[in-house]
Amino acid sequence: MKTDLQKIPYVGKETEKDLLLLGFDSIASLKGADPEAMYQKECELKGVKIDRCQLYVYRMAVYYAENEVHDPEKLKWWNWKD
Repeated sequence: MKTDLQKIPYVGKETEKDLLLLGFDSIASLKGADPEAMYQKECELKGVKIDRCQLYVYRMAVYYAENEVHDPEKLKWWNWKD
């Protein structure tokens, strides 16, 4: 399936697969999403505790989807740590 998800910084093929697994098939579909819920659901679906870096990527991805103008610092997933 071809999506626009890899246009989001730091979203590559694997993260795109994870987003598809969670039901997100476009940048627009991420608007209003809850990154914490996304992370928890992925942990449950995979049956493992996923590295929290994935949560930080989800936070950044939702920010990207919800804003037309982006602060370059907010496009770095590591700036979304707890």
